Amino acid sequence: MVTSSEHRPSTVGELRESGHIQRTVKEEIRENLLAALRDGRDPWPGIVGFEETVEPQLERALIAGHDVVLLGERGQGKTRLLRTLNLLLDEWTPVIAGSELGEHPYEPITPASIRRAQELGDSLPVAWRHRSERYSEKLATPDTSVADLVGDVDPVKVAEGRSLGDPETIHFGLVPRAHRGIVAINELPDLAERIQVSLLNVMEERDIQVRGYTLRLPLDVLMVASANPEDYTNRGRIITPLKDRFGAEIRTHYPTRLDDEVAVILQEAHLTAEVPEYLLEILARFTRLLRESTSVDQRSGVSARFAVAGAETVSAAAVHRGAVLGEADPVARPVDLETVVDVLRGKVEFESGEEGREIEVLEHLLRRATADTVRTRLGGIDLAELVDAVEQGDPVVTGERITAKALLNELPELEVLDELAERLGAESDGERAAAAEFALEGLYLARRISKNPDINGQTVYS
Repeated sequence: MVTSSEHRPSTVGELRESGHIQRTVKEEIRENLLAALRDGRDPWPGIVGFEETVEPQLERALIAGHDVVLLGERGQGKTRLLRTLNLLLDEWTPVIAGSELGEHPYEPITPASIRRAQELGDSLPVAWRHRSERYSEKLATPDTSVADLVGDVDPVKVAEGRSLGDPETIHFGLVPRAHRGIVAINELPDLAERIQVSLLNVMEERDIQVRGYTLRLPLDVLMVASANPEDYTNRGRIITPLKDRFGAEIRTHYPTRLDDEVAVILQEAHLTAEVPEYLLEILARFTRLLRESTSVDQRSGVSARFAVAGAETVSAAAVHRGAVLGEADPVARPVDLETVVDVLRGKVEFESGEEGREIEVLEHLLRRATADTVRTRLGGIDLAELVDAVEQGDPVVTGERITAKALLNELPELEVLDELAERLGAESDGERAAAAEFALEGLYLARRISKNPDINGQTVYS
């Protein structure tokens, strides 16, 4: 139902006169999803790399009205995907004004709302709830209790004079409070098994039980969850009866294409300085090589957050250099990639046999990623002129204490440098210095020039 903000019905009588039709959450999501697909709109904004795999599976599950669990290693975008589900809800939905569970005005379910509906009839007040308020998320932690999820007796209400048998003494938990909305549980296996049991009735019978109360609430919720694959997690498991109640289990994955990996970095990273796209491509290739390496524990995975944090670190290194050396518009250069290994090695889990070799493995894979990117980006450019200039002239010194202008001043005027700048879209001094350094690093990796540190810790190409 679409109504303007000024003319929304404020009572049940007005709501019926407007022609409003009540729908369950799953019907609402199904119809809005189908409408988006028919109109050619993307139901999953901000989700990259799942277009041909995960998204079609999830769409079929939602059309079927299934509760869903997403299985995948860390950093695959499971939570991000779950948080887009609320965009499939109606933007505004009517609720009984003042109701604890946000019940539909046509169908009160708590004793207090039922009593009010009988007393007020068509004058029952209606409020409007935005879809952002209809998504509830809980990170499953070992200390989560049944009271957190389902509810418990509220001693304050008992102290006010109500008897223990009165269902209005119940303080409702997260799941019933999400009535007519979406409940997302992150890292579901981390829930203690006895706590998972409390969700069985919610998943199948759509009601709750609190400390033996004969209270049946016909809850209208979509249950979704995320989990690491059960075959490797040591923290817990999803109990079989609960797993059976999820209508769909969908496996997520890391981006399968390099351009998707770069797109994730561009979307998620907060860059404080300009980072040329070829440096982001190096980080994306580096991350993908880590996921293929036998030295890395692949059961743990290498999160997309690794590449994102790497891009932010490289950007920060450029800003740091700009602050120290007085560069107004700092641009990241290949020399800044060295900071990634030192800062981010703790984000990768290595196999037990690789103890003590972590830095060596990371540096080797970073060199491979750089070499692959140079071949891709600079293929067809003859760099012999640059090699001759380095061999016949003075060594080229770069590093975190060398400005872009200083680096460019060390190089003679060469046509190949202009060709490099044009190929890589480099215009400013910072961009041209980064392009020249990119080519020099490629020549070093191809063993056409040498690279050594000097006494000041700078890098010397000669």
